[in-house]
Amino acid sequence: MRRLSRKKALSLVKELDAFPKVSESYVETSASGGTVSLIAFSAMALLAVLEFFVYRETWMKYEYSVDKDFSSKLRINIDITVAMKCQHVGADILDLAETMITSNGLQYEPVIFELTPQQRLWQRTLLLIQNRLREEHALQEVLYKTLLKGAPTALPPREDASMEPLNACRIHGHVYVNKVAGNLHITVGKPIHHPQGHAHIAAFVSHETYNFSHRIDHLSFGEELPGVINPLDGTEKITYNNNQMFQYFITVVPTKLNTYKISADTHQFSVTERERVINHAAGSHGVSGIFVKYDTSSLMVTVSEQHMPLWQFLVRLCGIIGGIFSTTGMLHGLVGFCFDVICCRFKLGLYRPGEVLNQDAHTNYCTVGECVPCDSGHI
Repeated sequence: MRRLSRKKALSLVKELDAFPKVSESYVETSASGGTVSLIAFSAMALLAVLEFFVYRETWMKYEYSVDKDFSSKLRINIDITVAMKCQHVGADILDLAETMITSNGLQYEPVIFELTPQQRLWQRTLLLIQNRLREEHALQEVLYKTLLKGAPTALPPREDASMEPLNACRIHGHVYVNKVAGNLHITVGKPIHHPQGHAHIAAFVSHETYNFSHRIDHLSFGEELPGVINPLDGTEKITYNNNQMFQYFITVVPTKLNTYKISADTHQFSVTERERVINHAAGSHGVSGIFVKYDTSSLMVTVSEQHMPLWQFLVRLCGIIGGIFSTTGMLHGLVGFCFDVICCRFKLGLYRPGEVLNQDAHTNYCTVGECVPCDSGHI
């Protein structure tokens, strides 16, 4: 009884088969069919491999929202070299709320302003990358994906201990400020704070020693990330005027970065540069020095690395295979027609796709699309 029930169930399943099979005795192979099959399987393999490479790739997705974090502090990372001695310059930050941030987190290090050949090569390479980033914005996504693999962006140390005089001051370190507009300035004299504001003691510094030629090796906001190149990294300004003012207007955008390798809260920024000579007689008033005026944006950018889901990859792969199978029928007819034309034109072997209508001892008749080698002397 169990065998009978199994046979009935099996026969019922066979009746539901929507893909009836053709007996192999009714199937005939041909050269054109083999050619079409070879082309079809080759195309499937090639497109499947290319689709796999597309599946492995990732892309960056940008989302924008309102920044609701007003209580946290903003970190500023500074590494600037000024062509003046350390005892003659001072750096501090004054924000919009009249809060003065002294340079307690910054270090003053006497150095040589001129770069060695190795350092100069590093700077030129960095400037070349900066120019390419301005032209090709898609390169920024490559930097995001390869952050941990990025080379250090700090200026390499000098190869040997030079005996040249230390004619410059390297101001480096980081400070925490309020998330409001502020002004980082480097000018003559050490800063002091008093109830009416703040000032720099510059009375004992000779005017002939003023030289605000400078090099910005690194300037960033937020958490430092390896491999990230900021807009002002590698910037160098040379002046031969004692009363030169350099201004940088910066807009800071909070950025959350989420990739498969790193997650960090950092900041991007755009910058506008301006410089002029202080000449009170000509109406150009101001104070000589380096001024970095920054302001934070109310928008926050979330950059996340996206990947194609596995189910979408399988659907696309099935679409490729099914599409090629559905078009092989039309391709088979076209290739078969080409084979018929070539064989009849060049009389390549015995090729009988059709039937001979009439044939006697003297005459051979060829139907359309048929090629039968005719005997010598007969048509």
